[in-house]
Amino acid sequence: MYKVNEIFQTIQGEGHFTGVPSVFIRLQVCPVGCAWCDTKQTWQALAQDQVSFGDIIIKQVDSPTWCLASVDEIISQYQSLGFTAKHIVITGGEPCLYNLLPLTQAFEKMGCQCQIETSGTSEIICSDNTWVTVSPKIAMKGKLPVLTSAMQRANEIKHPVATQKDIDQLDALLTATNCQAKSGIALQPISQKPRATELCMQVCIERNWRLSIQTHKYLNIA
Repeated sequence: MYKVNEIFQTIQGEGHFTGVPSVFIRLQVCPVGCAWCDTKQTWQALAQDQVSFGDIIIKQVDSPTWCLASVDEIISQYQSLGFTAKHIVITGGEPCLYNLLPLTQAFEKMGCQCQIETSGTSEIICSDNTWVTVSPKIAMKGKLPVLTSAMQRANEIKHPVATQKDIDQLDALLTATNCQAKSGIALQPISQKPRATELCMQVCIERNWRLSIQTHKYLNIA
């Protein structure tokens, strides 16, 4: 069973799949504690916030409400809502607190491609074909280490950056985990701050890395 905060169809706004029509499945609970997190409503799963799946699919604003749902129920809702996107983004919260193998396999049987967006602080259990985006959260409030296994499983590493310290921490992590993402490394300016954006652009040009802009925020879409 999965604790689902919301499920909706939109355009993927960041990383390797920027611009791809996607169905987002946002799972509840995250112990990482990023100060800049824009989904803090997913951090806890309080009993008083539990609702039905019917309430979740009509949700219009961010809230901490969540429902318990099985793989079959999630697939059924995807079908009944008439979603056309075949790219499934499983995010959070921290989605890798859950065993995602049954969910990713079920979507793949329907001809969908799955992507997981994770902090890298939990073991990643999913299908072999799932695209794993690790956005390593280093030295956050929750004091959870970024796992070597997560870094080495990553198809892409998408690192949030505010200052040079964030670049230095990423360099140290890449060295410590002996990691080079299969499709490269992207730097993502935190909150579209101009100084952070300029720094990311400079480093990406110097290292032939990729710049990840949160396009959905500029477009003012979910």
